[in-house]
Amino acid sequence: MGRSQSLPRGGDPRFGPDADDTGCPILHVDMDAFFASVEVRRRPELRGRPVVVGGVGPRGVVSSASYEARRYGVRSAMPTARARALCPGAVYLPPDFTQYSAASRAVMQIFRDVTPLVEPLSLDEAFLDVAGARRLFGSPAGIARLIRRRVAEEQGLTCSVGVAPSKFVAKLGSTRAKPDGLLVVPAGRVLDFLHPLSVGALWGVGERSAETLRRLGLNTVGDLAEAPLGLLRRAVGEAAATHLHELAWGRDPRRVSPEQVEKSIGAEVTFDVDITDPVEIRRALLALAEKVGARLRAAGQVGRTVSLKVRLADFRTVTRSRTLTVPTDTAREMFDTAWALWTALAVGEPVRLVGVRMEGLATAAETPRQLTLGAPERGWREAEVAADAAAARFGRSVIGPASLLGRRDPRRVEKPTRP
Repeated sequence: MGRSQSLPRGGDPRFGPDADDTGCPILHVDMDAFFASVEVRRRPELRGRPVVVGGVGPRGVVSSASYEARRYGVRSAMPTARARALCPGAVYLPPDFTQYSAASRAVMQIFRDVTPLVEPLSLDEAFLDVAGARRLFGSPAGIARLIRRRVAEEQGLTCSVGVAPSKFVAKLGSTRAKPDGLLVVPAGRVLDFLHPLSVGALWGVGERSAETLRRLGLNTVGDLAEAPLGLLRRAVGEAAATHLHELAWGRDPRRVSPEQVEKSIGAEVTFDVDITDPVEIRRALLALAEKVGARLRAAGQVGRTVSLKVRLADFRTVTRSRTLTVPTDTAREMFDTAWALWTALAVGEPVRLVGVRMEGLATAAETPRQLTLGAPERGWREAEVAADAAAARFGRSVIGPASLLGRRDPRRVEKPTRP
């Protein structure tokens, strides 16, 4: 989807919380500034202040910004250095995905209390089909109000909801409703809603393709809808032309699909300066393995293949992977494998980024565990689960990156851990 500034909030009485929701069974629920809002919920003293979550180093990138920070022009995916220049008075925090995953699970459960047809798109947004929930919970707009109230009362967070006949239009509706709003796009007024929007509002239209279309005089969705298909094909290609033409006429037949299986879980870090010290690499891999392990356990998944990613100073990227005999969700096993892959690479150049990813995922409850011969009955996994519980209560920063592994790993490096 294109940039959200093409969708100014509210103002048209034809589209709002009280518009006709007949024939509008699809909801798109989008949490407001999710990561930043979770941080403010944990630290009430930050309420009303600009809060930015993301990489805090000179090469960091913004993951989430509170609306107070957005007033200064701070946006997600912006370099943190640029955000600091725009809003030097903001509170800058590193992300804590353990907390965000826990909040996401609680919010998604609220959605599933209403309907089993929930399709998560990420930690902070999902599509819902509420056609079968009307008898119990009322109209689609009424269900949207119920969800927003429960999220606010039970989780202390806000969300914006779009209600529409299709997924595409519902997502546009939630964007226009932000922050903390509700917008219904009536089935009979979809084209009235779509056609005045900028072409950048269409899924699949980025800045470059939007500029290409504007050079052809196609500035709005309505312009694109009326354009000959041949012109669109020459501009963006056959497949994209058909896709955009259908969306421009409000045609999106995709159903809400609750079975969204995550194929992999990973984490990576970009160093503030390029490094060659294997001690620093080792420390980073420990911390990344801990993050991936925590996310796997939070999702109730295990993985079989460990993948290592290394980006060199000249931006060349090297990946290596190794498949384990038995699936795992423990950071210790992931780290041991990632470190072996790193050692085998024998990198002799400065490194800009490293990443650890677990692939070949399966549901942990349905995957039998195999004890290693001679291994204690209780050990690494139990210790890591205990660390998860402590992190959920006190925050991952209290434990410190890779501290669990560091305390028990006989090869631990005795240098201070990078914050």
